[in-house]
Amino acid sequence: MMIFPISFIFFLTLSSSYASVQDFCVADYTAPQGPAGYSCKIPANITVDDFVYTGLGVAANTSNINNVGITPAFSAQFPGLNGLGLSLLRADFAVGGVSPIHVHRGASELILVVEGTIIAGFIDSNNKVYLKSLKKGDTMILPQGLLHFQKNGGDTPALLFAAFNSENPGVQLLEIALFQSDFPTELIAQTTLLDTAQIKKLKGLLGGTN
Repeated sequence: MMIFPISFIFFLTLSSSYASVQDFCVADYTAPQGPAGYSCKIPANITVDDFVYTGLGVAANTSNINNVGITPAFSAQFPGLNGLGLSLLRADFAVGGVSPIHVHRGASELILVVEGTIIAGFIDSNNKVYLKSLKKGDTMILPQGLLHFQKNGGDTPALLFAAFNSENPGVQLLEIALFQSDFPTELIAQTTLLDTAQIKKLKGLLGGTN
């Protein structure tokens, strides 16, 4: 019979205990959220359902100003992603649908076209535009922190999935930042060279003030 040293058995016990704590950090939505993300759920309360998300199988509502429906699977919706550094979303584009110019400060975005035609592009720090019409099965990488967009480039609905190298990539839409805020109209005009009347029209449309 093989006899293991006490130190070896202790090491195995310690390693097993340590791994059970460090394997994952399922988001606890009932606890305070800090700068590093959600607090970890108590291991005894974790179930397999924390690691499964079914929301991406249903088309999102595209009845909005941009004719695009977004279904995220970020840590806020999918607790098992917390701390793992990746996430997904589904984007449904009606005919004419546009995901307006926006930026993800916390992640790069890899898109996969599943149905239809998507025109996608981004602008680099030297103001060079990278633009491509994508068809079913095509993928495109949109680097972290750069302005980018997607739009339906065909005459039928389109669908894409996007993967991010963060469980919470964050998003800031340029049109929302300018026209759904209290950023003074005159300052927007001076800093963007946009026409004041057009700015007021867009603020009225999107709910901005001043």
